[in-house]
Amino acid sequence: MESRIVIPNVAPEAYQALMNLEKYISTTSLTPTHKELLKIRASQVNGCAFCINMHTADARKYGETEQRIYLLSAWREADVYTEEEKAILALTEEVTLINNHVSDEVYQNAARLFDKKYLAEIILAIITINAWNRFAITTGLRAV
Repeated sequence: MESRIVIPNVAPEAYQALMNLEKYISTTSLTPTHKELLKIRASQVNGCAFCINMHTADARKYGETEQRIYLLSAWREADVYTEEEKAILALTEEVTLINNHVSDEVYQNAARLFDKKYLAEIILAIITINAWNRFAITTGLRAV
């Protein structure tokens, strides 16, 4: 692949703005498990090898099991995720594939399971990882 733009070098303020959003996400009440599951799943949907590699490693550091990481792409058929995790994964997929809109069913299920603040944090985390996926894919960041 040809060399691509290095955004932090040419637009450091914009890069810093995205970093600030990531820093905010790190201060939320989201559990490490919830954060990493949604980051991995969005990255899988988007095909971002760089982010999949990063967030599966992070998930392992937080104690996530290999089985749950491997089954994430087929989470609907796996009995290893909680009702809350499944709601987060459904919302992650619908926000990531936003051209299909976020259905009332998926949104209301998440709203039923989480208070408004936690739900807002989930949505912001999904938006943030999608921004990072697009950043990495567009600029040609490579996993190892």
